[in-house]
Amino acid sequence: MQVAPEVSKYRMRLRPAAAFWLQSSVLVVLMAASSAPSPLYPLYQNQWGFPPVVLTMIFAAYVLALLASLLTVGSLSDHLGRRPVLLACLGLEIVSMVVFISAGSEVPLIMARLIQGLATGGAIGALGAYLIELEAPVRAGLGTVFNGAGPAVGLAAGAVASSLVVAAAPAAISSIYVALLVLLVLQVIGTVLSPETITRTPGAAASLRPRVHFPAAVRSTAVWVLPAAVATWSLGGLILSLGPSIIRAMAGPDTAVLTGLIVAALTGTGGIATLVLGSVPAPKVLRIGMIALIAGMAATIAALTTGSVGLYFAATIIAGVGFGAGFLGVLRTLLPQAAPHERAGLLSAVYVVSYLANSVPAIAAGALISSLGLTPTATGYAGMVLLLSAFVLTGQITRTQSDQK
Repeated sequence: MQVAPEVSKYRMRLRPAAAFWLQSSVLVVLMAASSAPSPLYPLYQNQWGFPPVVLTMIFAAYVLALLASLLTVGSLSDHLGRRPVLLACLGLEIVSMVVFISAGSEVPLIMARLIQGLATGGAIGALGAYLIELEAPVRAGLGTVFNGAGPAVGLAAGAVASSLVVAAAPAAISSIYVALLVLLVLQVIGTVLSPETITRTPGAAASLRPRVHFPAAVRSTAVWVLPAAVATWSLGGLILSLGPSIIRAMAGPDTAVLTGLIVAALTGTGGIATLVLGSVPAPKVLRIGMIALIAGMAATIAALTTGSVGLYFAATIIAGVGFGAGFLGVLRTLLPQAAPHERAGLLSAVYVVSYLANSVPAIAAGALISSLGLTPTATGYAGMVLLLSAFVLTGQITRTQSDQK
């Protein structure tokens, strides 16, 4: 890996270790900002009186913009450098916070989510590669661990913080965006002071051509590993899209804090599991993840059948272990096989698959609720995740047995 020549032009630069923790916080804050609006949607709907279909439009706007960004600028930092791309994305994220703060109807909400999706999608690949390049040699693999833990921790923090604001100060819900705005401005300053880790290379314009590119060295492995990413992120889509509605159906409408806690039960547990299992070999991590997902989804189906809030939370915590361990297993398996200049593009491709799995089933489930009902739809969704996890686990066991012969 080459260090860009421009690093030596500036006397004031953060050391790589400090920059690593700063960029880890950027990943967490970006993901927290993406989940913060979710607990607020019922308040917006009551205040502005828009129909339920608008909620689907708001959800879809973020995901579609994020996917468009991943497909076009996902590997741009491999050519221009990590810092320029991250600074542009942080700037867009700041704009989205300003739009959220000033929103007075559903249209600005959709616009804010579009801008936020572009910012997050553009930043994910660059951030992921940056963390790996900034990690200390004595802590090899720490960047990959935080690539897995950061999104989960951020999603949990954003949802919980937002739901607490709803419970404590429903008339001041924009305060969550103000807090995020301040953090983002500070992170822009920190990123300006962070060292660049790659030298600019030609091909930036060509890299903007929409594509999902898996380097040749990882393709055969990706075929059997990526279904695990589909399983984990499909589960995330279930919780983020239907989780709050399930909680309200079980516990009643005045459950703002619980709707945030159910997101944290999944993503927070996933983040903790990722940190705890960070040094465990990739095949074992992946196996743990799939077993936890199977157990969690079986318990989820039981909770939905009995209407038990306590069991639903317990099932989501178990599934959260699978959420974190499963995605960490995917990253730990694929990233070491990619060359440094391929990392951002590979991460973006993995996230394209993951966010499609996160959004497409969730949007389909939202459309089916009107005809099938909430509980049958959620039960079928959980069953789909269970079967997919079982498929991945069976495939991994079969491959292991074949390699041992």
